[in-house]
Formats: sequence, structure tokens, C-alpha cells
Amino acid sequence: MSGAGITLAGLGLPAADLAAAGLAPDAPVAGLTADSRQVKPGWVFFALKGVMDGAEFAPFALRQQALAVVCSAPGAETVRRLWDRPAPPAEALPLVVVPEPRLALARAAAAFFDAQPAVMAAVTGTNGKTSVASFLRQVWEGLGRRAAAFGTVGVEGAVERAGGLTTPDPMALHALLAELAGAGVTHAAMEASSHGLAQFRADGVRLTAAGLTNITRDHMDYHRDHADYVAAKLALFGRVLPEGGTAALNADDPVFAQAAALARSRGQRVIAVGRGEHADLRLTGAAYHETGQDLDFTWRGRSRRASIHAVGGFQGENALMAAALAIGCGEDADAVFATLPSLRAVKGRMEHVATRANGARIYVDYSHTAASLETAIAALRLHTPGRLIVAFGAGGDRDPGKRPLMGEAARAADIAIVTDDNPRSEPPEAIRAAIIAGMAGADSAPDSAPVEIGDRGEAILAGVDMLGSSDRLLIAGKGHETGQTVAGITHPFDDAEQARAAVAALDGLAESDGQEGTAP
Repeated sequence: MSGAGITLAGLGLPAADLAAAGLAPDAPVAGLTADSRQVKPGWVFFALKGVMDGAEFAPFALRQQALAVVCSAPGAETVRRLWDRPAPPAEALPLVVVPEPRLALARAAAAFFDAQPAVMAAVTGTNGKTSVASFLRQVWEGLGRRAAAFGTVGVEGAVERAGGLTTPDPMALHALLAELAGAGVTHAAMEASSHGLAQFRADGVRLTAAGLTNITRDHMDYHRDHADYVAAKLALFGRVLPEGGTAALNADDPVFAQAAALARSRGQRVIAVGRGEHADLRLTGAAYHETGQDLDFTWRGRSRRASIHAVGGFQGENALMAAALAIGCGEDADAVFATLPSLRAVKGRMEHVATRANGARIYVDYSHTAASLETAIAALRLHTPGRLIVAFGAGGDRDPGKRPLMGEAARAADIAIVTDDNPRSEPPEAIRAAIIAGMAGADSAPDSAPVEIGDRGEAILAGVDMLGSSDRLLIAGKGHETGQTVAGITHPFDDAEQARAAVAALDGLAESDGQEGTAP
């Protein structure tokens, strides 16, 4: 752990609050944690309230010789109530009372590790975060920068690591930023989830620019309502991105006006990205082919063209959002646009994973909401001469309201195979029934009613088997994930591997031969 020589005052804790807790501002800090089990002498414990109330564990932290406990006013009352051994008067307990302990932890972690790449950008939105962050990292690399991107699929670029949380907790986040800086990374792009923003995880990151891709229904298992979800996303601009930063915003999204007004009220430069006539970086047209697309766009009134090796219209929009962020971080626009032909799709995001012997292509995408599934189907349709087949499901123990909406979205495919995603603790057949209910009562897909195959491996095999030479198969929902959780147990499962195995089995190829189509 870093933090050599840092003091309580150096963590950004107000001097008045330290004095009220009987603490010396120049007291040295040995470490920080929100887990009482990790506390060692001289550490500061942050009592966070979530599923459990961290204040209930503060007495244990104090007995482990914590230097201080940072908590809310109600948390302080809990600590005093639970303090059950002979001790100094309650007011002498080293409790630093702050309005928001999570925010205090984020700022303290930034100060404690005290190292970040010089140029940082964050991207939020319901869909596209991973692709935009990856594209931005690739743009920077094309410009000769030592760059990295991190989020849902892990860390990629100059430093590589497997995936975890979209936005890590502040300690893990700032430890990673310090590691990247130590490895010579000068430019880094991060994903900012609504959970992470609502929990202040990204606060303390010194951002140069931030992007908003879109906002549609998602995470209603966590947020009170859609307005709460929108507010969490916009906190990236209202709280995290500093004055003078650049906000790259989707000009076609319904919340654009709200987001732009918020950004401008804080003195941020706004770059509007989209298809509308008021966009600063405007996508005016695209020609789609089997392995990618040719983009026509304008910047400051000048028409330009670039080809990218990524399938799906939304990937063109993601590429331009990444370009806007690079420009917002100080790069020359012409140099940025020159890097676009080198972009490649990120793992699990409209990723071409296999090709049948007859030429039919198979794609894996992370689309797991109604809006993202609708977008993915429409995007792949542009690259599909024949039938478009989709295999998808919905997760258990999550927003059940989106299941019929996903079924409705899947009607846009020619054939829909309803299968299991991550049922978690719920009965898989109940989830599938809710999806299929959303497909009823309207014009169904041209070929047939939905095909229900619970076993995801069998569903993928069936989809691959249906493919004619001009058809395409979209396997949606899990993307880069390498496990499937059923009845509380996570089993190894990779959509891409399953697709390649199905091609090998049906076409009589060695499985390695089935991978010849994995690169766009």
C-alpha cells in the first residue's frame, strides 16, 4: 500500500472535524480500509452503510487500534451505542463525522495513493461504455501514447488484467491508477457505472474529459426509478468532471439538453456527438459491409470519411464518441481521425467469433437490456444479407420488468431462440416464460414463433445449425463473461467458445479451424 508520509490532514479530512474527534492533523496514516477485518494500528477505518452498516463494526476496528473512524452522524451514534467496554468518555472516541463517508473515502484514497495517469477520461451510459473506453485507448495508442482502458472486461492496453467491477471501489481504483502511472501509462480511459457514481467511487479521479453514450432503462433493481438512474449518470458531469473539463455528449439522447446544461453550468466545454444537425461531431452516413463500415462525418463544417473494422451502426457512433473524448483531452482532431481505421471491436461487443464453412457468420454481444438488444439486432441487420437469428435470455434476481421488453425487442429478428442467461436463484423456466410473453400479441417473426431451448449450449448449437450461407447469428446477453450462474452456482461457460465448438461439430472441423473467423 502507498501513502508514505501522509497524515490525517493530507487525506482531505477537515481540520475542524479532526479537532472535534481529538485527533492531531499531523498524525501519520498507515493505511485505509472500509473492511474492519483489515484494520491495523494506525489505519483509518471508513464506516460505510450498504447492505451492512459499517458503523456496527467500528468498535472492532477501534480495538484493532484504528487511528480514526470516519462515519456519518447516525453512524457515530451507532458506534457510541455499541462501545461496550471501559473507555474514555464517548466524546473522546476518534470518530471523524462527515456528511458522506463514501465521498470522504474516495478523496482520501486519491490522496493516499497520490498517483494517476496524467490524462484521464471516463465514459458513462447504459450501453457502449466498454467499446468507447477501448476505442479511446486504441486512438491514444495510434497517436503514440502509452495508454490503458479498464472496466467491465478488465484492464487492457499497456497493462493487462482480467475483468471485475465496471467501476472498482475507491481503494482498488486508486491502487490501479497508481499502478498504471508507475508502469508509465500517461493516458487512461475508465468506465463509470451508475452504481459506482451513486456510491462516489469515481470521485477523486482527476478527469480531463468525460463522455455520455446514452441512457435507457437498466438497473431498476438498484435505483428507485428512472429519474434516480439518470441523476446517477449525470453526476459524472455535475460532481466528478471538474470545471474546465470537456463533456462529450450524445446529442441524439433524450437527456442531452439536461446533460449539456449541467456541464455548461460548471464551465465545461461540450462536444455534441450524433447524427442530428446540431452535433459538433456529426455522423452523416455509413456504408456497411461484411467486416465493418465506412463512416461519413463532419467536424467543424468539414466533411470527412473513415473506415472502421467493427460491425454495427452503434459502433460507428462509439468510435466518434471516442474521437470526441480524445479531442477533448487535447489531441489534434485530424490526427485522431487518422487512427480510426485501426480500431477493432472489444471482446464480447458485437464480436465476430466464428464462421461456418458456408460463410455464415456468428457474433457475440453483451446486449442484456431491451434497448441494447433492439440496437444490436438493428445494427447486425445492416450486415446480414439473409436471415438474422438471435439467441438470448435474461438474468435472474434482477429487474424482472425488462424481461417482456426484451422479448418484444427480439421480434425484430427473423428467428428468436429464448434460452437461459444467468438464472441465478430464480427458476429458469419462469424467466423464459416472461420473455416469451413479451413476444405475444403482435406480429411475430416471419419464420416462426420463438424457439425455447433452456440449455444455453444447446440453444447456441441450434442457432448455428439453422444458418444458411447468407444468415447471421447473434448470441446476446453475456458477451465477454466466462461463467453462467444457475441455482447459485457459477459454471464455466463462454458464448464464443460454445459457438466455435458448434461450428466445429457441425462442419466437421477441428475446433481450432473454427476460429479462423474470429478476427473481423
